[in-house]
Amino acid sequence: MTRKSPKTAVVAFKVEEELAEFLNQLPNKSDFIRKAIAAQMQIACPLCKGAGQVSRWAHDNYAKLLTEFEHQHCNGCGDELSISRDAGDLAAEAQLRLEQFFKGGPLYCDPCYEKAPTCDDCGMHVGETEATDHAKHAHHH
Repeated sequence: MTRKSPKTAVVAFKVEEELAEFLNQLPNKSDFIRKAIAAQMQIACPLCKGAGQVSRWAHDNYAKLLTEFEHQHCNGCGDELSISRDAGDLAAEAQLRLEQFFKGGPLYCDPCYEKAPTCDDCGMHVGETEATDHAKHAHHH
């Protein structure tokens, strides 16, 4: 069971008569006010670049993960790759290469992607060292 943090301070503010009547009809006025205040404290979502709002906790945690995710290593040569969060920043070839990675396939730099053989079943570029694993996980019938 989750323990509630103790509430030790009282905050008072003036409202219109209609709002006071509305609040007084709520089963838990304090909880409603706390949630309303928290909703106003939300900040821009790092995943959608501000189209949505998230709590500060979610923002800080996802922003950290996104920063870590932007730097990956090529499965072929091991070189560090920078992954853009905006598909519009990428050439069509790079979009295909990254789409493969986002669908669970290996991540390759451009030269390694071109060298990797194409799976006959799905068209994914898969190096010889990953081919058996790929067939087992992607094409288990």
